[in-house]
Amino acid sequence: MTLLKRFPTFLFAFILLFTTSANAADTLVMPADTTLIVLRHADRYEEDLNARGIARAAALPGALAGMAIDAIYSPDLKRNLDTAAPLAAERGLTVTTRATNNVARTMFAQSPGKTIVWVGNKGNINAIWDDIGAQDPPPLAYGDLFIIRPDASGNPVVTRKTYGVVAGN
Repeated sequence: MTLLKRFPTFLFAFILLFTTSANAADTLVMPADTTLIVLRHADRYEEDLNARGIARAAALPGALAGMAIDAIYSPDLKRNLDTAAPLAAERGLTVTTRATNNVARTMFAQSPGKTIVWVGNKGNINAIWDDIGAQDPPPLAYGDLFIIRPDASGNPVVTRKTYGVVAGN
């Protein structure tokens, strides 16, 4: 009888252990010497950047001054591409558009050991955060600029910055 009383507790613990192990196995390990810079597209009105967004996008190159950038990725959305354009122009890079499914895996496979920028949207930034197992809240506010580097074990270490017009996000 005692075993039957404990069965629900045992079952719950087993399910928790199994799902935790499965989720941990699904977490991407960042390649060594890779830096991932993640930001949400700049401020917008409907589908286009508004005046504040245009100013914020223009401030992005200055916010990343002194950092080597090897690749810039974005979904194929005008507001994202417009946000990335000033940085790409200053660095002489082309913004590479990517589908948003498995984007972290794709970027890491194509640019291991590089410094890469993702100009995303709330949904795909949340997905990246889940994929890499980052514990901090993701950069979802306009002007958030998060720099992620792996520690010795490949776990993400997040440095939080902001750029552009910060007041009144």
